[in-house]
Amino acid sequence: MSKALDYAHRAASAWLNGLDERPVAARAALQDLAAAFRTPLPETGSRPEEVIAWLARHANDGMLGSASGRFFAWVIGGSVEAALAADWMVAAWDQNAALYACSPAASVIEDVAGEWIKELLDLPRDASFAFTTGCQMAHVTGLAAARHAMLRSVQWDVDANGMFGAPPITIMASDQKHGSVERAARYLGFGRRAIMPLPTDAAGRIEPAALAKALSGQSAPAILVLNAADLNVGACDRFAELIPMAHAAGAWVHVDGAFGLFARASHKHRHHLDGVELADSWATDGHKWLNVPFDCGIAIIRDRDAHRAAMTLSASYLTPEPSARDQIDWNPEWSRRARGIPVYAALKEMGREGVEAMIDRCCAHCEALVAGIGALPGAQILHPATLNQGLVRFRRDGHTPEQDDIFTDETLRRINATGEAYFSGTTWGGRRAMRVSVVNWRTSARDVDRAIAATRAVLAQSSDGSAAPSDVSAPFFAVAPQAGS
Repeated sequence: MSKALDYAHRAASAWLNGLDERPVAARAALQDLAAAFRTPLPETGSRPEEVIAWLARHANDGMLGSASGRFFAWVIGGSVEAALAADWMVAAWDQNAALYACSPAASVIEDVAGEWIKELLDLPRDASFAFTTGCQMAHVTGLAAARHAMLRSVQWDVDANGMFGAPPITIMASDQKHGSVERAARYLGFGRRAIMPLPTDAAGRIEPAALAKALSGQSAPAILVLNAADLNVGACDRFAELIPMAHAAGAWVHVDGAFGLFARASHKHRHHLDGVELADSWATDGHKWLNVPFDCGIAIIRDRDAHRAAMTLSASYLTPEPSARDQIDWNPEWSRRARGIPVYAALKEMGREGVEAMIDRCCAHCEALVAGIGALPGAQILHPATLNQGLVRFRRDGHTPEQDDIFTDETLRRINATGEAYFSGTTWGGRRAMRVSVVNWRTSARDVDRAIAATRAVLAQSSDGSAAPSDVSAPFFAVAPQAGS
């Protein structure tokens, strides 16, 4: 196996070392990728190193440079070195991290990683936790515990009786909620009609008066979902005010902190999340602001009994270790990779100070990007940077708002086509905008300058009527197999 692994190491190193020069956007078109990969099932096999070489050669151009410091679309981090290397080790060890008996070291490491996360985020130390595939399943885990607790409070055993005939539960959530919250509600049998949208103010936060009105008319059990930084403008709800209101009405409070929850690690920015520790459950991602490889969500739940009851199972062939942590008691998956190990590695590499410095650096770069692009002729700041998120819009004299929507999307496409930076679009307040999201540990002041310069050039071309940039040509970063391999 050493030849294939050695080649993979060289190809991966070439990819990472080339991030600064390679266009951030993927260069291969759909038809090119389909032509390369949609082949008949091979009748005979190939040598492992040849397979890896073939994959690297044909897939590289179809990959986004999302690990680059110039990727500002969506909320996708890179991977710090120790976390990436640890993830490789996780694959090599090939453990089923569901039980202590299956992987004793993975169980202990994940246990410590969870405790470290609670300490880093300053959340209740006696809360339970789970490492899931992502924030989507962290929501499922947290809301499953909430469902168990809320139905238990009205004497309904959801584990025994299911949801058919169960007392209704209302899920109150921001009208700016992420789609993963609705999806989790559907997975758990609530349905979309169980979700009550709560209006938000100009800053994207739930109005306290709206929550008070909703709670006053509520007789059934309720779950309130709050935002710890929404994906458009980094809006954080008024936790210190809203959570006591919800608790006074007997509601469970769940926090969507997919990336924003990590602002708790920063002394400078944690005030945005004052009071978030009062909630009942929290969901976040390790593969966003902690910068570990994908496939890492984290659920933290105050009610350990409800959490365990919602997830655990037993079978005669399972051999629990009484004094150890069996992950299957807290996670929705049965077969699962040891995703807590890259978290442990990232925290050991950076330490508390390193995580804080990364959070502060990303926020500063986001502010510089939004301010720098927003100051360009033809650009407008639609929403200033909050934490690591901000919105910019593009306009032309004499255009209607609808025409500026089209111009914004076209300008965004042209910026991405330069290969110098990569942004995504969104709709905010009924208007199209370019999202600026900075969550990668690699992002530097030079990356910010390059993105602003690329935007300036595109806007200048738009103003003088010159053609949009064509496809970007750049060096192809691939590694040829060594002689004899």
